[in-house]
Amino acid sequence: MRFCSVLTAPVRQAGRLAPTLAAALVLALVLALPRPAAAENRTAIFAGGCFWCVEADFDKVPGVLDTVSGFTGGHTENPTYEQVTYEKTGHFEAVRVTYDPATVTYRALVDYFFRHVDPTDAGGQFCDRGDSYRTAIFVDGPEARADAEAAKAAASEAIKQPIVTPILEAGPFYEAESYHQNYYETHALRYEYYRWRCGRDARIEEVWKGAKPAS
Repeated sequence: MRFCSVLTAPVRQAGRLAPTLAAALVLALVLALPRPAAAENRTAIFAGGCFWCVEADFDKVPGVLDTVSGFTGGHTENPTYEQVTYEKTGHFEAVRVTYDPATVTYRALVDYFFRHVDPTDAGGQFCDRGDSYRTAIFVDGPEARADAEAAKAAASEAIKQPIVTPILEAGPFYEAESYHQNYYETHALRYEYYRWRCGRDARIEEVWKGAKPAS
């Protein structure tokens, strides 16, 4: 008996097998089709004063997968915390945010960032003073820059004040020492006291009081 006769004979003899065979063939064809590639995770870098606090704030955002405290924007390679704090390295305390763009957009992250800092302060943030505590957004291309500029304009309109936060080209990012990572979790009581004592949340509420929610 030829192969085609063997294949079709059961179908002729038992009509119920034909739909089963057809379904199997359709399933095989569907599984063979190329699947659309999942969106790759992306990163964004923000400087918002104490990186412990910036990390804590961004870890609350749905779609944010990871946060890392570090230093960027300066001229010293592989700086230490002490160098950035007490020497002229040019670096900002910053946080690298890894996120899923299918869940949260870059523009939404920038809007969120502005509403969790005092973007009117050019000398630092809250009780932390000095260049390393200034705010900044580090962008990696024209699309990110356009989103950041639009968010900056919207923030200025929302609080009716000029925004001093610069939008800078992203450069090397150096991870801070391990004890700084997830500090708000590993030293929760000390962190909460510091945040309260520094007046961060009180000042943010003062700056953004009455502002309409970000679109």
